[in-house]
Amino acid sequence: MGWLAGVLILFFGLLASIALHELGHFSFAKLFRVRTTQFMVGFGPTMWSRRKGETEYGVKWIPLGGYIRMIGMLPPRKGDAPGQVRRVSTGPWQGLIESARGAALEEVRPGDEDRVFYAKKWWQKLLIMFGGPAMNLILAVVFFAILLMGLGVQRAQPVIQEVSPCMVPASQARLDSCPANAAPTPAQQVGLKAGDRIVSYDGRRVGDYAQLQKQIRDSAGRTVPMIVDRAGRQITLNVPITRNKMRDLDNEDKVVEVGFLGITPTSEMERQGPGAVASTMGDLTKHTAGALLRMPQKMVGIWNAAFSGEKRDPNGPIGVVGVSRIGGDVAASDQLTGGEKVSYFVMLLGSLNLAVGLFNLVPLLPLDGGHIAGALLEAIKKGFARVFRRPDPGYVDVAKALPVTYVMAAVLIVMGGLLIYADLVNPIRFSG
Repeated sequence: MGWLAGVLILFFGLLASIALHELGHFSFAKLFRVRTTQFMVGFGPTMWSRRKGETEYGVKWIPLGGYIRMIGMLPPRKGDAPGQVRRVSTGPWQGLIESARGAALEEVRPGDEDRVFYAKKWWQKLLIMFGGPAMNLILAVVFFAILLMGLGVQRAQPVIQEVSPCMVPASQARLDSCPANAAPTPAQQVGLKAGDRIVSYDGRRVGDYAQLQKQIRDSAGRTVPMIVDRAGRQITLNVPITRNKMRDLDNEDKVVEVGFLGITPTSEMERQGPGAVASTMGDLTKHTAGALLRMPQKMVGIWNAAFSGEKRDPNGPIGVVGVSRIGGDVAASDQLTGGEKVSYFVMLLGSLNLAVGLFNLVPLLPLDGGHIAGALLEAIKKGFARVFRRPDPGYVDVAKALPVTYVMAAVLIVMGGLLIYADLVNPIRFSG
């Protein structure tokens, strides 16, 4: 029951995030008087709906996204009168574009000329399309503010919990006992013990473990003076920092040779301030953006994990099914306290909203970023026209990008299907 509760919490949390994403679009569409005929969470057949005013609100059976339906998303060809559709085709793609135009313009009724999306000012289009991703980004900030400032997070302290007895590279599993020929770690050599608090390292006072970790990694091959507090007594040690292959702090897929001491720090729950929220969001945004850029490369690993049984990359892409399963694993875990489980759920929802927000800003149709790019291009063209005193170029014809849109839509569907299949047959497991 605990596992099922965790799955449902994440599942409905994702649905709520999707609904709020669409609310971001919907709010600006209403503000700028764009006629919006549907507000739907999910795709496929309708599970439930209710009409209020000119908008039908509902939930569909496939919970893999959502949409709002605005009239006039595709404009008529320039030179055509509003509502006029000319069926002119010089090839399969052109015919497809004109058919799509016709379907979009059939929704436009007499009197809707000022309520179509394409007729709005460029900055209004930008705000309407940015409203969705902005809502996810705001939710991400809210979730991480709750996590860091309200609940607090486990933060490594410059206090030793455990001393590693021998050198183990990052590529090797942790050993219960050391081989006969294994070299002792620097911490073992100089006699560091569990409970020692590191006060000073290389002449600099230690404020937190993150600072200490960076200093240790930068000290490869040097003998470094260090002061530790042991039961109220300060001891000065000279530690020969060795080299070892470890995972890079900024990219876990990368192994680098760095300085190594051989200690495991203790951790304590600490509440952070607004500055920590801003710093965390900056770091997560950078890492998430990098992960999105590497998505095509990562999908090769997903394919291999799904069909060849390769080990699933815990830092690779994951779909809605996989996230929900992790939620179940967290809820059912007997290694986490109730507070730690709540923190995990908040962190997962914050991370998911950040990923969804950034993904939708990719400047390709059918993503929101494609329409944002169209609005910005329209602004640039109008700006040049004003500067050079040329006629107003009017709206940007996004219908011309429909071939790319259909290709991208097909790619997204295939990627989504592959992720769901991999999440079912070879899921990422929570191991906390």
